[in-house]
Amino acid sequence: MTDALARIHAAFADAGVTGWLHALDIDSGAQLDAGADQPVCTASVHKLCVLVALHEQAAAGVLDLTEQVECPPAGRTTGPTGVAAMLDAARLSLRDLAYLMMAVSDNAAADLLLRRVGLDAVNATTTRLGLTRTRAVHSFGQMLATIREDAGPDGARALTDPHVITRLRALDPARTNRSTPRDMTRLLGAVWRDEAGTPEHGGAMRRILGLQVWPHRLASGFPFDDVHVAGKTGSLPTLRNEVGVVEYPDGGRYAVAVFTRTAQTAATLPAADAVIGTAARIAVDALRAEGLRSEGLRAR
Repeated sequence: MTDALARIHAAFADAGVTGWLHALDIDSGAQLDAGADQPVCTASVHKLCVLVALHEQAAAGVLDLTEQVECPPAGRTTGPTGVAAMLDAARLSLRDLAYLMMAVSDNAAADLLLRRVGLDAVNATTTRLGLTRTRAVHSFGQMLATIREDAGPDGARALTDPHVITRLRALDPARTNRSTPRDMTRLLGAVWRDEAGTPEHGGAMRRILGLQVWPHRLASGFPFDDVHVAGKTGSLPTLRNEVGVVEYPDGGRYAVAVFTRTAQTAATLPAADAVIGTAARIAVDALRAEGLRSEGLRAR
């Protein structure tokens, strides 16, 4: 594991990022820790917590996932994808809003779900699952509003200024939605072991996570037809994150959480995106090798 940790830190350095990672063998409990308890800004990764809370309420009969929600254009949370980017009124079920929230990180869909589920319920769910360092403090629209306020009159143009970046509340784990890499792999493990809900709801959540469309971060480290990657990204100025589960045809299941930050303010940094997949692959390879060694020792 020591060699793997050194390679992960070297990969982060080569990509020009500061990174924190936790990887977990969902079945054996073996893990790899590269800053796993560092408080981090979750950004859109926190939509995973919303998804779990939604399904918890559905399992309890508090809501019906087929319930229809009106999505008027006025007052929608902004964003570049899904309902957030649409111009006209729409009407969708809760479960279809959940699909958009996870597959394309639709901010408007996420906040419509939060309005139905409640922020307190999201925090109650993460507390129940033992995520002691995970907390939602505001909606995604409110988080974006703090960025607009902190950026000042120059708006988005100001976000290329490193001095402006330092004052963004959305980049301070003490003042925004937050977690740790270890908490996020714990949550993923609970979803994959059906501890976060019934098998029916666990299967529905795993399906949605497997439909994420972005291949440039976690999935880039596992370019194999027979390896399945399910996950959720999160992005803010200078931040690139992803948490997910990598499943191998031999039954191996590995939860990985990678959070990164860079001093560069450019919106497009391919190396910073790709290192998430690189670091995850190093971690999973190390866990798989450790598992094979343990099996060999038991066989003796």
